[in-house]
Amino acid sequence: MKHLFFAAILVVSTTLLSFKIVITPLKIGSLLPDPQHKMKDVSGKEVSFNEAMKPNGLLVMFSCNTCPFVIKHQQKTKEVAAYALKNNIGVILLNANEGQRDDNDSFDEMKNYAKDQGYNWYYAVDKDSKMADAFGASMTPESFLFNKDGKLVYHGAINDRPRDPNNGQKEYLKNAMNEMLNGKEVSVTTYPQLGCGIKRKN
Repeated sequence: MKHLFFAAILVVSTTLLSFKIVITPLKIGSLLPDPQHKMKDVSGKEVSFNEAMKPNGLLVMFSCNTCPFVIKHQQKTKEVAAYALKNNIGVILLNANEGQRDDNDSFDEMKNYAKDQGYNWYYAVDKDSKMADAFGASMTPESFLFNKDGKLVYHGAINDRPRDPNNGQKEYLKNAMNEMLNGKEVSVTTYPQLGCGIKRKN
């Protein structure tokens, strides 16, 4: 009987260890989650999505300071963020890495990183990964583009070369912006991103 009891425990333990939480991202057409929720920007200001939004929409990107994929995408990130702002689309980058907030993704390190990269858009702390959970975001970098009505029109990679973004052939995020700005339906609404997993607290 004792052997059966320990065998049952082993089976349950193995099942729990092999269980993975499935993160489901927002569906295209979904409304911007919790638009009044305040997040601390590197400027020290508390900012919400409503405040970051501009007349033509909002680009939300989950990012961080150290992920090799974020670093690879840095030039493209700056290009698409500048393009968005030029076209009256707001930009906010969120750092949801709560699992290493006392390390390289601390608020002070975020401020240093934003300064070094010349960010002139919001880069805010996603405390307790609340917005990452609301968006179903799983990695950095990961982009979500909302139109002027706060509806999701594109989710995923900046372009078709997430391993080598500076040599992309199809600029999906920029194309989505252009189609949105011209009142057209976005033709490619999702494209898989590669990146580092968001470091949520255990």
